[in-house]
Amino acid sequence: MSRIGKLPVAIPSGVKCAVAGGVVSVEGPKGKLSYSIRPGVAVEIVDDKFVVSMVGTDLQARADYGTARATINNMVKGVSAGWKKTLELNGVGFNAKLQGQKLVLAVGFSHDVTMDVPAAIKCNVQKSSIEMESADREILGTFAAKVRDVQPPEPYLGKGIKYSDEKVRRKAGKTGKK
Repeated sequence: MSRIGKLPVAIPSGVKCAVAGGVVSVEGPKGKLSYSIRPGVAVEIVDDKFVVSMVGTDLQARADYGTARATINNMVKGVSAGWKKTLELNGVGFNAKLQGQKLVLAVGFSHDVTMDVPAAIKCNVQKSSIEMESADREILGTFAAKVRDVQPPEPYLGKGIKYSDEKVRRKAGKTGKK
């Protein structure tokens, strides 16, 4: 049985929650999110807490049990406090610009890379850093990973796009024969 799934999710003040028709809805100051519950999992609100329980005993129900609880917890944290990701651009001439809802990256290619920023994400761009904020953790993480994949950090010079808390393991370069 999932150790995470057993834990109830506390609902903070200022957050409205509802469970109806197999859909969990959470609304707070940062936005509104919903999640469809898979068969084999039941969710109910008891004493201002979400309680997730298994209905079936098959392997899929056991797998969905912990995932449902973690997703609901991420939704509650997202609508109350929000999620943030910060990316750093390292390299000579590497920079980012925001043009409307498009992120323009100059990261060493012969052309600029243009990416559409999802509507759920608020993007703030300085010359060498990109700060993203959203209530939906899944959308935020997916978009941040796509931006990082444009030019991932390389281990020799450290050039590329990396998360602000990411440690890039540096390697020694070539050594010439004497």
